[in-house]
Amino acid sequence: MPRTVLVIDDDPVIIKLLQVNFEIEGYAVIAAEDGPHGLARARDEHPDLIILDVMMPGMNGLDVARVLKQSQETVAIPIILLSAKAQANDVARGREVADDYITKPFDPLELLDRVAGLLEERPAPT
Repeated sequence: MPRTVLVIDDDPVIIKLLQVNFEIEGYAVIAAEDGPHGLARARDEHPDLIILDVMMPGMNGLDVARVLKQSQETVAIPIILLSAKAQANDVARGREVADDYITKPFDPLELLDRVAGLLEERPAPT
């Protein structure tokens, strides 16, 4: 059974890029175009990992991550924040609510490596 990655991003180009890269590596990918839909998909589908854009209209990625980390059913899901915000204080704020923080533009191979590293720490679903 493939590991599942939930991509939450308001940019359809980023969603497609990540979907293609992860599927080539054998992951199942589900996507959501905003925070509220991402929260619903996380609760309904229980992905193995979430890649979350920080700057989204309405509910931003930091708020989504906080909600996920406060819920018993989603607290254990690793979150990687993906953001164009690269200032040290932005990265520090992101790391307070997520397991990793990657700035855009990003290297897809580095992202795959970081995902694999986080998933190694979690047992595969049976």
